[in-house]
Amino acid sequence: MNIHGKDIKIFAGNSNRELAEEIARKIGLPLGLATVGKFSDGEIEVNIGELVRGCDVFIIQSTCPPVNDNLVELLIMIDALKRASAGRITAVIPYYGYGRQDRKSKARDPISAKLVANLITVAGADRILTMDLHAPQLQGFFDIPLDHLLGGPIIAQYFVEKFDRLDDVVVVSPDVGGVTRSRKIAGRLDVPLAIIDKRRQKANVSEVMNIIGDVKNKKAILVDDLIDTAGTIVNAANALREIGAKEVYACCTHAVLSGPAIERISNSEIKELVTLNTIPLPKEKQIDKITVLSAAAIFAEAIERIYGDMSISKLFTQQD
Repeated sequence: MNIHGKDIKIFAGNSNRELAEEIARKIGLPLGLATVGKFSDGEIEVNIGELVRGCDVFIIQSTCPPVNDNLVELLIMIDALKRASAGRITAVIPYYGYGRQDRKSKARDPISAKLVANLITVAGADRILTMDLHAPQLQGFFDIPLDHLLGGPIIAQYFVEKFDRLDDVVVVSPDVGGVTRSRKIAGRLDVPLAIIDKRRQKANVSEVMNIIGDVKNKKAILVDDLIDTAGTIVNAANALREIGAKEVYACCTHAVLSGPAIERISNSEIKELVTLNTIPLPKEKQIDKITVLSAAAIFAEAIERIYGDMSISKLFTQQD
């Protein structure tokens, strides 16, 4: 593909090859020739197998588990393409790892989200394309342009098509911090919003305190940006059922699902968990309760707009 006299090339690391291939198919291009492996001592080895001089290059790589391997793959791929004289390099990061370490919550804490932003910039990326950062203000951690896509509209459309009627549906934020995100989905569905007030006791452990809003005899949809060990979302689902919700669904953009997450979800009151494919779901985590939707179409359109020097804000407007 050639517009404005420049070629477009799409490369992928090993983090989410299936999503990268789907994005490339939607754009109508093959993935660029690149080998990303390891030397015998574990160091990352990258070989770019085609000419990229002057090209508009997109690298699709989520920094999901194994987080550090995938991050270093991204950094070395950026460096290799920069040294090969790529015209512009856009790091397409469907899931931005380290995003939760965005502030100092106690003395002598690192701000790892900012450090990772610096590493990606110093490696040579000219632009970032990502989806549903843990906190939208993380966009300000980058000193290069960042386009921030939203997964909520994809998930909301799924529920619109799933339910025959929405008058018995309520969207629930599992904590106060997620109210803005949950309100947007509630707005798209035109249903009420409820909030769970919880007190976190230590990392990955939380206690549900009380629920603000009416959920009795309703289908409740819990909304979060990511689900890691699933403690928060499972506790919230169980609490909703205890006070009279007739069904509980959960949704998130990023299904990290580490540690006991799958077991917790399997044994919980959650009827269905809806997520996007920003993080690949290995076979051992593919249970009947989990539905995976594709984010490829919106990433493909965003890449085409960036490549064609068209407005990305129009894409945001379409989503809103």
